[in-house]
Amino acid sequence: MAALSLRRLVALSRKESYQIIRDPSSVVIAFVLPFLLLIIFGYGVNLDASAIRIGLLVEDQGAEAASLAATLAANVHLEVHSASSRAELERWLVAGDVRGFVVVPGDFSAKLNRPGTTAPVQVVTDGAEPNTANFVAAYVQGAWQSWTEQHALDHGISLRPPIEVIPRYWFNSAAVSRHYIVPGSIAVIMTIVGALLTSLVVAREWERGTMEALLSTPATRAEFLLSKVIPYYLLGISSMVVCLIVAVTLLDVPFRGSLGLLFLYTTLFLGSSLGLGLLLSTVTRNQFNAAQAALNAAFLPATMLSGFIYEIDGMPWPIRAVTYLIPARYFVEALQTLFQAGFVGMILLKDFLFLLASAALFLGLTAWRTPRRLD
Repeated sequence: MAALSLRRLVALSRKESYQIIRDPSSVVIAFVLPFLLLIIFGYGVNLDASAIRIGLLVEDQGAEAASLAATLAANVHLEVHSASSRAELERWLVAGDVRGFVVVPGDFSAKLNRPGTTAPVQVVTDGAEPNTANFVAAYVQGAWQSWTEQHALDHGISLRPPIEVIPRYWFNSAAVSRHYIVPGSIAVIMTIVGALLTSLVVAREWERGTMEALLSTPATRAEFLLSKVIPYYLLGISSMVVCLIVAVTLLDVPFRGSLGLLFLYTTLFLGSSLGLGLLLSTVTRNQFNAAQAALNAAFLPATMLSGFIYEIDGMPWPIRAVTYLIPARYFVEALQTLFQAGFVGMILLKDFLFLLASAALFLGLTAWRTPRRLD
């Protein structure tokens, strides 16, 4: 094997850098695309169920029914709209104007004040969206419980339970889904950036006919691959800087980890994503096919199988087994750990080893598939 020539490597890297400068699409992919995608993920994807619209029909004219209605209206998680009939509530629910409704029946106050009887309240939710339906039921039940305790206190009765549960959220004390979504979306963005940037470079050489000229030079396979990786690695690191600045400043997501560890894991992940893009570009030798293959092989698994949105433990076991082969799974976990918890050694060590192995695998496969002669 020929020795690595620093002079040839610098010359080839400079050539690739000139191509990047002359190609505005690379700048768009590296800087504009991460900014836009992170803004979309940060503001557009929200798993927090707040201000859910519900309908309310109070058929009872008693003071207790009015007090319960006021408690529901005061709940910060519910946006209560009063209706005049049950038919109107049903129309709202069918049309999607509300996610559920509450009916306080006409005999509510009478049953409430009658010893030995219960005073039921009807709660109907839209089961087409199970998560939202569960939120509606939970919020209404919480408002009902608060009202029941206050009503009992007003009548000199204590309903305090013997055990009081005080929840505490670690790592995301505000329980804001954005703090969870944004680190995961950065991993997806870096997957797109890394794979797209390099999926075109080798195929472009074949389409333009410059690959023959490169193969006729004394440049070694290692010099050729490094000259393709280094400029796009720097672009990928620049994309991470853009994502970090946007996440911390515009989206107000706290970062509790180490910047050094962040760029270490970014480097490892870029090794696998850039290697995947180069591998696809080398195999297909066509820019369009390489770009399409990169999106399918990188973006879809990173979105669906990384745990970014969908909980991996809730997947069927064959799908869970596949997720262990997805580098984005470990990068998502590492980013969420660094952003929300800081340094957690066992988690980060596992992610480090898997990302290192995946980077070595994809770069090794690319080196193996890179020709040193014309077919």
